Amino acid sequence: QVQLVESGGGFVQPGGSLRLSCAASGRTFNTYSMGWFRQAPGKEREFVAAISRRGTTIYYADSVKGRFTISRDNAGSTVYLQMNSLKLQDTAVYYCARGPAGYTSTSDPHYDYWGQGTQVTVSS
Repeated sequence: QVQLVESGGGFVQPGGSLRLSCAASGRTFNTYSMGWFRQAPGKEREFVAAISRRGTTIYYADSVKGRFTISRDNAGSTVYLQMNSLKLQDTAVYYCARGPAGYTSTSDPHYDYWGQGTQVTVSS
């Protein structure tokens, strides 16, 4: 069983920054791609960013490209999401998830384990 625990969410003003972390249990972290998704109130969950198992392939949603950076530390079994220039519309619960082993996906049905989520609120 894999457990994913997110942290780093909070309240921030527009233009501010936050760094989310997702710590994974188990010894196979470096075997799988990882992703971040988010869900705003009244909206469906959407893809934010994904990173391959070695960090060589990275995808971003158009809405966060140039502002967010995904990275991973395989030795520490942690994936990060650095969020800069935050906007009101970035407000959501952010989830990390474990993706496929052999490729990197932007589609949530391809992710099998999910964290409990961390709230990010951008407000003035």
